[in-house]
Amino acid sequence: MRDVAARAGVSRQTVSRVLNDHPDVAPETQERVRAAMAELGYRMNNAARALGTRRSRTLGVLASDALQYGPSRSIAALEASARDAGYWVSAAFADAGDAAAVVAAVDHLVAQGVEGIVVVAPHARTLAALDDLRIGVPVITLHSAGRGAPGLSVDQAAGARLAVAALADAGHTRIAHLAGPADWLEAESRAEGFAAELAARGLDAGPVIEGDWSAGSGYAAVAAVRESGVTAVFAANDQMALGLLGGLHEAGLAVPGDISVVGFDDIPDAAYYWPQLTTVRQDFDELARRAVAAAIGGAAASALAPVAPELIARSSVAPPR
Repeated sequence: MRDVAARAGVSRQTVSRVLNDHPDVAPETQERVRAAMAELGYRMNNAARALGTRRSRTLGVLASDALQYGPSRSIAALEASARDAGYWVSAAFADAGDAAAVVAAVDHLVAQGVEGIVVVAPHARTLAALDDLRIGVPVITLHSAGRGAPGLSVDQAAGARLAVAALADAGHTRIAHLAGPADWLEAESRAEGFAAELAARGLDAGPVIEGDWSAGSGYAAVAAVRESGVTAVFAANDQMALGLLGGLHEAGLAVPGDISVVGFDDIPDAAYYWPQLTTVRQDFDELARRAVAAAIGGAAASALAPVAPELIARSSVAPPR
């Protein structure tokens, strides 16, 4: 900083103010300081800055499952939102089924001096492991489907109801649900929304076929779908819907001519399936923006309101024959 100050012809205090985006520095002085930093190859030492300001400007992200689309997309969105807010992200990963690993991951993040922690927690087991911890910084959970507090989630049940409503509005009365794994909170909420919308419309409860989020489990579900005699399927994610589409095609059944299909997530490929997949979109960017704001500033109740899902209508739904 002494070298930068000497090159720019200012005090070290002025350099510090520029580094910390202080408003009381003239624009031309800021430009001169930043030019000196560029000429000298100066990089701010965040560890030293944290010692001086007692702020690390770092958020922790704890993930118990980063392989599926929703959690992985959320982690990327969290990093981008934190960067926009002037923060960096330190990530730790732990097996949801290993309570000791979850606790160790939290301890690791706290030791990094993070100012808040966002827990990408799609499993009840992760939340249970956190219940008895006294962490000392704000903790926000994502993908907890409204379980635990404070938590942020897209309204999963409402999204499932949108999916079922799209099928029912097209005239379908026999609708199956290709569900996600039973130990996932969002899978549970989507199944609840499926049942609630059928009941609200006076339709018989539809069969529930359990999958594992993979396209392979959607493909394997074709036999059960055919045996059930339904004319439509709500798949709990787009990957399972993809496998289902392929299996139905191999079985000689047309989508949507013989069976209509709706997915969930609106992954980037969904618009290019054949047929293009009607699905429910989750706004992961908005979810991450709210989570970062809550972790930095404390979790106001309004910030933790569920994010509304959106139905994306494409060509995989048609009236039943």
